[in-house]
Amino acid sequence: MTRHLILGGIAAVLMSATTVAADPVDGLWKTGTGDDGGYLHVSIAPCGSAICGTIDSAFNSAGDQELNYEHDGKQMIWDMVPDGSGGYSGGQIWDPEADKNYKSKMQLNGNTLVVKGCVAGGLICKGQDWTRIQ
Repeated sequence: MTRHLILGGIAAVLMSATTVAADPVDGLWKTGTGDDGGYLHVSIAPCGSAICGTIDSAFNSAGDQELNYEHDGKQMIWDMVPDGSGGYSGGQIWDPEADKNYKSKMQLNGNTLVVKGCVAGGLICKGQDWTRIQ
């Protein structure tokens, strides 16, 4: 009986060790509007030990979903790591309108995610406020 309790305890510890709490930034986010008034939905989730974001869907300026958007499923954010107090850094972001990659940082404030792409060693940044959908 003692052997069964020990094995059961070990199994419980192993199961709890493999259960990872969701990162607060995980979810579906609506980007700010682009130059044409359209926006994206981006799914943010863990990818390895970092945080990544993938384009889930695109919408035109009227709010209609663009069913044949060429970048659906493309990774837009990668290698972001939490740096405390809702901040994320160390990653990259791809801007579909410019087709360029930038160093990126993010700051989570409730249901708003401030996402920035930066150049010149992070001295010059341009950003958007994203809104949590789910």
